Amino acid sequence: MFLKEPTHILLLVVVLTLLFGAKRLPDASRSLASSLKIFRSELKDVKEEVKVADSESRTAEK
Repeated sequence: MFLKEPTHILLLVVVLTLLFGAKRLPDASRSLASSLKIFRSELKDVKEEVKVADSESRTAEK
């Protein structure tokens, strides 16, 4: 994996700071966190729908 050592993480932070600037990084991390939160909730909904569909198909087979 890429981020095995602390120096890799430090290098990544330096590159991101140079690319985006120190002022834009907090906004970018907030939007990324928000996107991940939405993705996780949608993934949870899909898993629940699959469980319901699976249980319905099992009861229909009997």
